[in-house]
Amino acid sequence: MSKLFKSLFGQVVLALIGGIVIGLLWPEFGQSLKPLGDGFIKLIKMIIPVIVFCVVVQGICGARDLKKVGSVGVKAIIYFEAVTTIALLLGLVLAVVFQPGAGMNIDPGHLDARSLSGYMANAGKVKETGFAEFIMKLIPATAVSAFTSGDVLQVLLISVTFGCALLLIGDKGAPVVDLISSLSDAFFKCMSFFIRLAPLGVLGAIAFTVGKYGVGSLKQLGLLVLLFYGAVVFFVLVVLGGILRCSGLSIFKLIRYLRAELVVVLATTSSDSVLPQIMKKLEHMGIKKSTVGLVIPTGYSFNLDAFSIYLTMAALFIAQATNTHLSMGDLAAILAIALVTSKGAHGVPGSAIVILAATLTTIPAIPVVGLVLVLSIDWFIGIARALGNLLGNCVATVVIASWEKDIDKARARAVLNGELLAPLHDAEAEADADADAVQDDAPGAIGVMASMGGQARG
Repeated sequence: MSKLFKSLFGQVVLALIGGIVIGLLWPEFGQSLKPLGDGFIKLIKMIIPVIVFCVVVQGICGARDLKKVGSVGVKAIIYFEAVTTIALLLGLVLAVVFQPGAGMNIDPGHLDARSLSGYMANAGKVKETGFAEFIMKLIPATAVSAFTSGDVLQVLLISVTFGCALLLIGDKGAPVVDLISSLSDAFFKCMSFFIRLAPLGVLGAIAFTVGKYGVGSLKQLGLLVLLFYGAVVFFVLVVLGGILRCSGLSIFKLIRYLRAELVVVLATTSSDSVLPQIMKKLEHMGIKKSTVGLVIPTGYSFNLDAFSIYLTMAALFIAQATNTHLSMGDLAAILAIALVTSKGAHGVPGSAIVILAATLTTIPAIPVVGLVLVLSIDWFIGIARALGNLLGNCVATVVIASWEKDIDKARARAVLNGELLAPLHDAEAEADADADAVQDDAPGAIGVMASMGGQARG
């Protein structure tokens, strides 16, 4: 038990339990802890653009072959489209079979749409975005604005362009590549500091949520929540598990390997909060930096498996709850439109509701005001969405690396079997050693902050 609670995973689990207790017993105090969760996510997002840039540029220069980069990109897009279609179909089929909204008999005229006003404004922008507008959105106003906006796809465009340019100028670019390599090491060291704050972030996020909504909130629209969770579990274990098995690896071992990151995502409902750590861990498994650097950032926008399941399932739920009959043509239209709108989810405020609204506005038969029905459970749904999306992108990276022969399978098996120490465990050990040098027995995040303070004073 002592070793468990000294580990990041153990501390995060302890914070998770503590947050639930605080939220239940002292709900007002729990809500006041929200800045802890928000601050942790902001710290991580602060360095995501630079880390993505460094990893992608290093990967392209390390590959030394532009055809290889193009091959990875094309295969990634093909994989994303295929798996996303499976996810959309799964949500559609489950909603048709289990009818989670049947019997609610909701009159759309009695629903208050005022709570949707902000979402609908963003939904209109998403709906009006055609292919040309989508491409234009990928292009940042300036090279610097790509990093300040936090748009991962814009950063990816700059990174790929810059990496290809460095590769083509040959030896002249070597000093820049070395500089970027040093920057990458420095920012990952920063990440080792920030990740030690994860227990505080989890404590704040969970305490706020339980304090505001209460555990009893799950009872409302419980069938939809249970059905969606079951769908995500099925998709991860059966669909993604089967795909990963074809690459010779186990989905259960991958989940165990990523358990600390998954707990953080569970508490924060944001896969962004662990993006740098995930990239580092996948590289540690023996996957080439170039493949990780291209597939993971792209997948965050184009490969949202659990989100896709929810998109079709929620659309049919609203139709069933409002007694709206849908023809086969309507179902086909939902599937086709969701395949397009799901690609714009990442980076949109209130993305799930916004993209769902954009999808429903193209299906006249379904009352958009029905979105009010799912607002109250969106946070609970968001937990499974974030977890499923993250695992989907990790599996995608492994599979594409296998296709490209960019993965050391022997090393991957050794890592997943626990025979090789995970990189973040090393970071934890370093952070603990630094903390002990300043303050004996200083635990977790407090120890790191004490260490940083001691170094600053020195």
